[in-house]
Amino acid sequence: MTLSDSSPQSSWFLSLKQAWRSVLKAIADLRLAIILLLLIALFSISGTIIEQGESLSFYQANYPEDPALFGFLNWQLVLALGLNHVYSTWWFLSLLVLFGTSLTVCTFTRQFPALKAAQRWQFYRKSRQFKKLAFSINLDPIPLEKLTPLLEQKGYKVFQEGQMLYARKGIIGRIGPIVVHAAMLIILGGAIWGALTGFLAQEMVKSGDSFQVKNIIEAGPLAKGNVPKDWGIKVNRFWIDYTPKGAIDQFYSDLSVIDNQGKELDRRTIHVNEPLRHKGVTFYQTSWGISAVRVQINNSPIFQLPMAPLKAEGGGKIWGTWIPTKTDLSEGVALLTKDLQGTMILYDQQGNLNNAVREGSSINVNGVTLKIYELIGSTGLQIKADPGIPFVYTGFGLLMLGVMMSYVSHSQIWALQEDSEIQNKNVVNPLYLGGKTNRAQVAFERELVSIVETLKVSSR
Repeated sequence: MTLSDSSPQSSWFLSLKQAWRSVLKAIADLRLAIILLLLIALFSISGTIIEQGESLSFYQANYPEDPALFGFLNWQLVLALGLNHVYSTWWFLSLLVLFGTSLTVCTFTRQFPALKAAQRWQFYRKSRQFKKLAFSINLDPIPLEKLTPLLEQKGYKVFQEGQMLYARKGIIGRIGPIVVHAAMLIILGGAIWGALTGFLAQEMVKSGDSFQVKNIIEAGPLAKGNVPKDWGIKVNRFWIDYTPKGAIDQFYSDLSVIDNQGKELDRRTIHVNEPLRHKGVTFYQTSWGISAVRVQINNSPIFQLPMAPLKAEGGGKIWGTWIPTKTDLSEGVALLTKDLQGTMILYDQQGNLNNAVREGSSINVNGVTLKIYELIGSTGLQIKADPGIPFVYTGFGLLMLGVMMSYVSHSQIWALQEDSEIQNKNVVNPLYLGGKTNRAQVAFERELVSIVETLKVSSR
């Protein structure tokens, strides 16, 4: 039993089929793809302008409610829209998925059919068909057989059937757009995978200490398995190189990758733009600080005091600590320094300048001998894992390849020698020749003119 075409079930099926085609057509629309691409670019730019992954106090200080930036952008809007972590928000990932869907549908509904059509050859059987071509010519009686070797010399693949000929080259130019679409899908997939499985962490670690990644400030919902648990990092040493004028030239961290038993697995000295990479996790040198100072009072044991960052005029960095000079902590001096070059300033309890001291030197203060042994620096590390990066790099490589392939012209040539009503084998009929290309029109026409001139010369 079959359903009649006029049955309700059949009508419903046809309506559903038409609706589905309409949806696919709308998704594959170039205008939608352009709008999505512009939105992705716009929000990506916002992610570079608005600092990502900072604390609440940072956004409250830099994006106040009054006056709001641009008259509307305040910290509440930044947090509500997720502009503090743009690349992992649901709406940004949805834009990527929708754009990827548009590319996929366009590839299967337009690019693959175009490639399939380009692979088919179709002979022209009537001379009037040549009139619709961008370039066509009617030559004096020239044997069709003389055309084939000329086209093959130019790189054309020739198909011939009787007095009809079809030739093409540059089919790779039709494959290029498909490669471009596939590359963009790989890039989008890598970005989405990185957002779901990656994490970002920051650590401030004292020179000589070891740590495991814990201070995670941003992570995807599937990132837990990528946070290292069976290995950590030891900061063997942190130091700063200064210019002759006293400015910071570069700061370095000598890092070791260690397992849970303390065995060294890898080692590298990092600085800005030269990170350490281990098992998909990258450690960047981003900042520095002064964590502690080692001192001795008279003949006491050497002890270590923590140093805290202090606010300085002009936005400069300065660190300080309090050094007691009596056991009951009733007297002491404040020690301040701005860098690791070794020069420190002492102030008394009334805030008056007492003296200056350098590493390894001693000074008398409040009736005791104070010796400064060492300033201990701390390194600021940014730790990042993004499993999507290999896919993104692969996608960009394919994208460049696809773009170059797309610039190859797909050229087609037809030729026809119509049958004559005169049954004379010695009579050669007129030769119709024409062709078209999808780009580089002038170069294609010059190529055809060259072929025609060669044919004329060979037929004299």
